[in-house]
Amino acid sequence: MSDLERRGLASPVLIVSDGHRGLTKAIEAWPKAQVQRCAVHKWQNLVKHCPAQAHRERKRDYDRIVYAKSGLAAREAYQAFVTKWRKLCPAVAKSLEEAGEQLLTFYAFPKAMWKTLRTTNSIENLNREFRRRTKTQASFPTEEAAVTLLYGLVAFGQIELRRICGYTHVAELIGSQGDVAA
Repeated sequence: MSDLERRGLASPVLIVSDGHRGLTKAIEAWPKAQVQRCAVHKWQNLVKHCPAQAHRERKRDYDRIVYAKSGLAAREAYQAFVTKWRKLCPAVAKSLEEAGEQLLTFYAFPKAMWKTLRTTNSIENLNREFRRRTKTQASFPTEEAAVTLLYGLVAFGQIELRRICGYTHVAELIGSQGDVAA
């Protein structure tokens, strides 16, 4: 991260993370960046801690958080979830609390962007498809060769990028960040 900063990379406005320890450590390089924990990864973690007979109820309660109409409604749903699940299944409540407020960061952005910002799905789809296309390769001779292949797959439509919802708000967001370079 230090090398990227030295080469001029500005601090990001938002980092969407799956909570991986290595990435969490790297994020410390950008203390001004807001962090959004991936709602899909957190949901998958909750499934692991929840008894099978309670999955439907847990999903309904979780959906009240990540699909709320506002940040205030999401925070209320979050508190209700934690209170309820502490009694029903403490491991589920503890797992949700591990993500904390970072699960709700996307509510601070324009509503049109919420669908895209609450998960890492856009980049995960790209990574999954790139891995699928390259799994037969033993290795690449250089880093540039791998980047060239990725560019070619995207440029020629072999890998389609998901449309980012609310992309029209990006310029406005960057403009509102005084110290963030465009």
